[in-house]
Amino acid sequence: MTTDTATQELTDGFHLIIDALKLNGIETIYHVPGIPVTDLGRLMQAEGLRVISFRHEQHAGYAASIAGYLTQKPGVCLTVSAPGFLNGLTALAHATTNCFPMILISGSSEREVVDLQQGDYEEMDQLAVAKSVCKAAYRILHAQDIGIGIARAIRAACSGRPGGVYLDLPAKLMGQAMDAAAGKKSLVKVVDPAPAHIPAPASISRALDLLKSAKKPLIILGKGAAYAQADADIKALVESSGIPYLPMSMAKGLLPDNHAQCASAARSTVLKEADVVMLIGARLNWLLSHGKGKTWGAPGSQKFIHIDIDPKEMDSNIGIAAPVVGDIASTVAAILKGMGAGWQKAPAEWMKTVREKADANITKMAPRLQNNNVPMDYHGALGALKRIFAERPDVILVNEGANTLDFARSIIDISQPRKRLDVGTWGIMGIGMGYAVAAAVETGKPVIAVEGDSAFGFSGMEIETICRYSLPVCVVVFNNGGIYRGTDKNPTGGADPAPTVFVKDSRYDLMMQAFGGVGVTATSPDELSRAVKEALASGKPTLVNAVIDENAGTESGRIGNLNPQSVVAKKA
Repeated sequence: MTTDTATQELTDGFHLIIDALKLNGIETIYHVPGIPVTDLGRLMQAEGLRVISFRHEQHAGYAASIAGYLTQKPGVCLTVSAPGFLNGLTALAHATTNCFPMILISGSSEREVVDLQQGDYEEMDQLAVAKSVCKAAYRILHAQDIGIGIARAIRAACSGRPGGVYLDLPAKLMGQAMDAAAGKKSLVKVVDPAPAHIPAPASISRALDLLKSAKKPLIILGKGAAYAQADADIKALVESSGIPYLPMSMAKGLLPDNHAQCASAARSTVLKEADVVMLIGARLNWLLSHGKGKTWGAPGSQKFIHIDIDPKEMDSNIGIAAPVVGDIASTVAAILKGMGAGWQKAPAEWMKTVREKADANITKMAPRLQNNNVPMDYHGALGALKRIFAERPDVILVNEGANTLDFARSIIDISQPRKRLDVGTWGIMGIGMGYAVAAAVETGKPVIAVEGDSAFGFSGMEIETICRYSLPVCVVVFNNGGIYRGTDKNPTGGADPAPTVFVKDSRYDLMMQAFGGVGVTATSPDELSRAVKEALASGKPTLVNAVIDENAGTESGRIGNLNPQSVVAKKA
């Protein structure tokens, strides 16, 4: 823009924010409009950014978080102040916990009003609130600092262990004007935002020596390995070593799940019997029973090689015999080089034992996946979807729920990296529609979101977003009428339903029809298969209401032990 006299060309905070993002290759913004960022969203679209507008900030935030995971660039979520900021905060914490690069940008009230607590519109010290749940938090007060502020946010989100970053933009900042030439000079293009962390040669030698001594080695691949996009080297490491590998859920597809060395179907065996375990992009948290207890072998019988970019992660639950601190791409390349051409593969007898156990379990499960029962059980329904994913390995699976998540994780095979997106480290619900939107937007690939009916309820309104942007997303709601099951009763005999029970025979398909998408009800695996195949062929937003036997579920899926039980019996 120019002044009235046209003697000086000016720019403002709005345009500097947009220019700084574009300079750094940010192309998509996940957003909920409102005060004070309504015009910022409009201008972003006008200046060529793709602005995907959601119905709720939490789902825009989840979209940004998984966009960061898929692209290795920070996904950006733009929200309004105070309540909108708080809505986005769950997703920011989720990104930090899961090591996804994300930036939450929120408009805010002016500092002079907030600091004196004078009661401004949506007044809140957002920076102070955000600091406890993210990797870094910054506030920009002056237009000339926008370039450096956004650069710092990008570097913090991507470097080292990736995570969530909060960027606070007071309303007054956006309208601040400055000389356009000076503004352009103030912008910063981040150079090498995620520099390689080369592991120490001694740590590589120590790890290789430990592997050489192993009689029953195991490799565990976590979602950090998938994020690294070092796919070829990871595949080469697994195959050159001859070691069985166990992929955590979002690492499925780094090597195809039907690979001869995949130990997913022998998980209990390999965790209990392995003597040396190499962790690549995986943490010994609750998902791996903290590396101890009855899931694992006898105390002291197992030694761990742990590859992580953060040295503080080592020895977090048990002692690590061979810590290797470095980024995954550099570390795996160094291990491959150290192995050389003459590396002795893992003992064939160990691999034979693992394969026989896995094959036996797969054979035992196979008939259950072929049933065409009405009403459907989880095995029949997921067996139908398993066959579709085998035919269409390019399709991205988004998955959440309790039983729906747990059964799908073990039944549906994935054969390409970063094609399975799920609840991650926290095991939360609510990621479904945000992930589905971002996966379709960022990759251009079709998406199948397999949702428990409870999980779908957290983000179901975003099917309007899917329809509005005509995204190739097929949502499959496993509808058994409740949380875990639809059979609980009110113990008092009162009129209110049990806390875990939903409206019987809910028609989720009609919700999608209301927004112009395709809504279908499926009552058998054959009907489910036809509906999903038609959705993939058409590319139209589709919701399949998959009716599941209300008795089919189990309490809390496979983690019912985390649900405390009352020790006080009810008096007769």
